[in-house]
Amino acid sequence: MRSSRLPRASGSAMVEVTVDGDPVQAYPGETVATVLLAAGRRTFRHTDHLHAPRGLFCGMGVCFDCLVTVDGQANVRACMTPVRAGMIIETGGSSDA
Repeated sequence: MRSSRLPRASGSAMVEVTVDGDPVQAYPGETVATVLLAAGRRTFRHTDHLHAPRGLFCGMGVCFDCLVTVDGQANVRACMTPVRAGMIIETGGSSDA
């Protein structure tokens, strides 16, 4: 049976990803949400109607509050997506929210 778990983040060489135009270091296999939180990003997007800030809430892919754009693909769950070298991550949040 195939596991649906994310790959374990390696403790070896870090890779570079881009978050809202800024280079950020990450470990391959850790989630996009982990990288965003480590980079000080608490708001990943804002709701369409009330523009309320949203970020990591459930951490297991159920609530969809952590949606970001990855490599041009919108509505990607940050908590379920492992990072890889060169990934471009765009949030609708701010760096200090």
